[in-house]
Amino acid sequence: MRRALIPHKGYGIGDDWVFYLLILIMLSPLLVMSTASAESGKNTQPIQIPNPSADLWREVRQRDAIAVGNSQVKSADSGVLINPYGDKWRNFRMTQLIPYGGYLLAGMLLLLIIFFIVRGRIKVVSGMSDKKLFRYSLYERTIHWCLAAIFLFLAFTGLILLFGRSLLIPIVGQEFFSLLASASKEGHNLFGPLFAVALVLVFFRFVRRNIYQKGDLTWLLKGGGLIGKGHVPSNFFNMGEKSMFWMLVLVGGVIVGSGLVLVFPVFGQGRVLMELSHVSHGITTLVMIVVIMGHIYIGSVGMEGALDGMTTGYCDLNWAKEHHEQWAELCEEQNEVIMEDEVSRLQGDTKANSMPSSLTQETGQ
Repeated sequence: MRRALIPHKGYGIGDDWVFYLLILIMLSPLLVMSTASAESGKNTQPIQIPNPSADLWREVRQRDAIAVGNSQVKSADSGVLINPYGDKWRNFRMTQLIPYGGYLLAGMLLLLIIFFIVRGRIKVVSGMSDKKLFRYSLYERTIHWCLAAIFLFLAFTGLILLFGRSLLIPIVGQEFFSLLASASKEGHNLFGPLFAVALVLVFFRFVRRNIYQKGDLTWLLKGGGLIGKGHVPSNFFNMGEKSMFWMLVLVGGVIVGSGLVLVFPVFGQGRVLMELSHVSHGITTLVMIVVIMGHIYIGSVGMEGALDGMTTGYCDLNWAKEHHEQWAELCEEQNEVIMEDEVSRLQGDTKANSMPSSLTQETGQ
């Protein structure tokens, strides 16, 4: 017994080869399994587990066209579970309409500032005289300023709704902006139909004087006198004013039509029509705001004497000769030139607001 417990004199590691062999045999399966698992992970694909709910939602949510089903509710789009165009409209508004619209407005403002710095105010070359010509009646001035006031209000409230989330919330906070946006929306919807009425009145009053005539194209090619020397003869309205009138009528018609669709969504129009109306309403309004910015610039600081006709009803004779030469010559031929000191007396005379014979011939009335 004692000899078995005491190591033999020649005992060493080499004598325990059986023990190490057993350990190697026991570990070899683990090595084989790990190697096989690594190779199988590279070559095999993940197992697809069927999920009917996910497949159904994907077919409903990510389809390209609108699928209409059956519903007991009989109204516009009542059979449509999800309209995929709604997200496209939201994405267009947030990623294209708002940023590019902001660039357009800022670019126009910057352009006007640069033009004023370079060109300055357009003066009457021969100077303002003491002679006046009757240009606009009281009714014409009234509907013009009504249309202008309504448009400015609608433009202001519309820009708040379009850009307020990104521009005003960081300044005034969410609570105040929510009140401002709500008031802007209600005011916008209330005064929108009034803009349509004013637009119709302006159209019927000024349409005959805005028919294109011979010589208008020459005015356009010369940039209204900005290109080349001297002024370009024109009639009561020049090519630029006539083009603005038709832009106001046509683009304004799109604004009115799309706005009425949005304000009164109770006549069976679907969501697609509403989304298209919103897009067209926003784009055309931004275009008109840009054009009106140029109109306001010319009528205020851009041109000397341009605002007088729409404030007093009379314009300076020298101004008329430089910007509407053909009309001014017609007025002189018919002895319709009056002195400046007579204007105040004539403005209080109701007959002075009737249309002179030169305007009667011009409009065909």
